[in-house]
Amino acid sequence: MTRLTHISAPPGVAPSDGYTHVVTGTGRLVALAGQLPFDEKGEFVGVGDPAAQTRQIFENMRRCLAAAGLTFDDVVKLTYYLTDIAHAPAVLAVRDEFIDTGRPPASTVVQVVALYRPDLLLEVDAFALAGDDAGTA
Repeated sequence: MTRLTHISAPPGVAPSDGYTHVVTGTGRLVALAGQLPFDEKGEFVGVGDPAAQTRQIFENMRRCLAAAGLTFDDVVKLTYYLTDIAHAPAVLAVRDEFIDTGRPPASTVVQVVALYRPDLLLEVDAFALAGDDAGTA
C-alpha cells in the first residue's frame, strides 16, 4: 500500500482538529468525482437527513476506492460541499466511521448555494494515492 506522511501541525501552524494540514506520499494519483447519495440502483438515499446522505456517499466512495485497489487509508484529500454548514457535525461524525481519525486526510468543508438537485444536502470528492502495487479491480 501507499506510504503516506501526515503532518498535523507544520511549524508555525496551529494543530487541527479532525483533519491533517499536509498529507504527502508517492504513487499514482486517483481522483474520485463528487459522490452523491444514490444507492447501487440509482435510488436517492436520505431525503432531508444529512447523516444518511453522508453514509451513502461514503459507501459509494468506499466502492470507488476499492475499484482502484484502494481504501480510505489511501485518501489524501477530501472536499465537502454542504448546502448548509450546520450539517457539518453530522457529516463529520459519519466520516469518522470510515476514516482513521488518528490520521485523517487533508480536508476542506465549504457551504455552497446549491447542488444540482434541491434535495441534495452535500457532495464529497476525494484524492488518493495508489502505490505501485495497487491495480484496478
